[in-house]
Amino acid sequence: MQQLIQVQKQIVPDMLDTLRHRYDILHYVRLMQPIGRRTLATSLGLTERILRREVDFLKDQGLLMVATQGISLTESGRNVLRDLHEVMGEILGISEVARELERKLGVRQVVIVPGDSDETFWVQRDIGRAAVTQLKARLAPDDNIIAVTGGTTMASVAAMMSPDKKERPMHFVPARGGLGETLELQANTVCSRMADRAHADYHLLHIPDEVSQETFERMVEEPSIKNVLEMIRAARIVVHGIGEAETMAKRRHASPEHLRMIERHDAVAEAFGYYFNAEGEIVHRVKTVGIQLEELDDMDTVIAVAGGKSKAQAIAAYAKHTPNIILVTDEGAATELLTRY
Repeated sequence: MQQLIQVQKQIVPDMLDTLRHRYDILHYVRLMQPIGRRTLATSLGLTERILRREVDFLKDQGLLMVATQGISLTESGRNVLRDLHEVMGEILGISEVARELERKLGVRQVVIVPGDSDETFWVQRDIGRAAVTQLKARLAPDDNIIAVTGGTTMASVAAMMSPDKKERPMHFVPARGGLGETLELQANTVCSRMADRAHADYHLLHIPDEVSQETFERMVEEPSIKNVLEMIRAARIVVHGIGEAETMAKRRHASPEHLRMIERHDAVAEAFGYYFNAEGEIVHRVKTVGIQLEELDDMDTVIAVAGGKSKAQAIAAYAKHTPNIILVTDEGAATELLTRY
């Protein structure tokens, strides 16, 4: 395919530009539908005249539907867009970048979506869509317990969740207790929203993420909490974010002493309450309720989701310690990882 693409770029470059424009329109409509023409043109950086021409063409092809409330994809449009994802990955060179990044990081698989979520807000939703695709591709025909963490990126994963067409059973559980953050970003909330959008079951963990040993021992004997913790440890699939160390410490309302300690140990990444330096070494650990890092080895599938150029160092550090992951990221982070880390 690469040879054909190179020939097309030389002989009919306009065709690839047109394909890219139409792919971007279908792609963005898929994420934000229904959407108005003016908003769509502004978001894609196109004039309204050019957008109107392209939308009319895609509508005539039966790929878009234009109604009073906005523009939406038709079923044919969804099918064409699904087929286009792989083709565009090759055209944009993303597929080769993913293969190169797999070799560099030594991880199980890398999935890259176009754009940089630091610069364009909707790229994070595309990361969410890609993570959902990876999750569904690994569902077993019988029982699937899926543990999820919280955070802004995971909230985007929840927003893009949808029912499984094969109707394979899913049970969602939070991978950890609640951090001291806004309700919308807590693992319990992400868990319930994913389950709701998937038309699946869920169980919540009503316990803070950080507790004293005495409190922990007392609370885990509560039948409702004990049952959920057992389900979490029986999870087949884990989907989680990767945080920057300082950002995560502040989300936990860490004390000034704690923040100084993280800085002193050059921590750059955080996951599951573990802090890592740039070499992937654990430099600090916060006792948390839920999945522990060493338990990931027993999980069938671990999907780590993080994007944006600013997350590159954190991703690199975490991957050095936990390589058996499927990394879902974006071009911004991938380019930074290849050039700097």
